[in-house]
Amino acid sequence: MQLSEITFETGRPVDGYGPNFFRVAGEVFEGKLAILPQSCGPWAGFDDPSPFVEVAKDLDVVFVGTGAQIAHIPPNFRAALEAAGLGVEIMNSPTACRTYNILLSEGRRIGLALIPV
Repeated sequence: MQLSEITFETGRPVDGYGPNFFRVAGEVFEGKLAILPQSCGPWAGFDDPSPFVEVAKDLDVVFVGTGAQIAHIPPNFRAALEAAGLGVEIMNSPTACRTYNILLSEGRRIGLALIPV
């Protein structure tokens, strides 16, 4: 079996997650998190689509991790992202992290909104 090392040239991968935390490129963040092409930091949650809308020109899609279980997101949050021209994909947070890392390794233009598990 041949193994290939994955490189992340366009962003910071999610290394791990657990109860109320995410580890991104070796740095631990507690609570809700927004991962964008040029930044990563706390996010106010579904009442605040602005971190993603402000960089919409640099993104094609935002993955939304809704915690341990997949859940509906508020319509106004989805509408704000879509009005900015962004695709929105909803999944549980573990799946969102894995999918984000795969597409990030391909150089895709993606953002990640995460609710902790």
